[in-house]
Amino acid sequence: MFTGIIEELGKVKRIERRADVSTFIIEAEKVLSDTKIGDSISVNGVCLTVVKKETSCLGFEVIPETLKVTNLGQLKAGEKVNLERSLKADGRISGHFVTGHIDCMGLVRRKTYRSGNLAFEISLPQQFWKYILLKGSIAVDGVSLTVMEKKSNTFTVYIIPYTLKNTVFNFRQPADKVNIEFDILTKAASVA
Repeated sequence: MFTGIIEELGKVKRIERRADVSTFIIEAEKVLSDTKIGDSISVNGVCLTVVKKETSCLGFEVIPETLKVTNLGQLKAGEKVNLERSLKADGRISGHFVTGHIDCMGLVRRKTYRSGNLAFEISLPQQFWKYILLKGSIAVDGVSLTVMEKKSNTFTVYIIPYTLKNTVFNFRQPADKVNIEFDILTKAASVA
């Protein structure tokens, strides 16, 4: 379980791709602290297990299905990724509950400024539209955000300067794919 509050930007050092499993080696600093083999780390919103720990890097094994349904399959060496350690039971919850289980990928349609606010318009497959609630929580690439606008085929999130500087949103452009996890409470309410 995570909160969607990104702790640092990591850097993909290398990817060892094989048919059955790929290993991602990611440079990090802050999330290395008290992290051990077997811990869960959110990488662009995807819950991954630490399988290797080096002086300045963490290693994660990723199966083909995860590469197919998330934007991790498009990563290359040198790219930045959002990193967050799992929530501790005695910690604060600053964002919202994020499981690290990606529901779908969205597509950045527009990156614009509206009244001084950076806005990202994102589209997603129609079958997931029922989980988009105006003013509701959503995790985009693991970042806890609020849905500010909802149109017929896109939703909009605003990015404050701090979030822009400290997450992959600084590098996101139109036509980029982003990992989407809908709020677990919204999903539960839509089933009831």
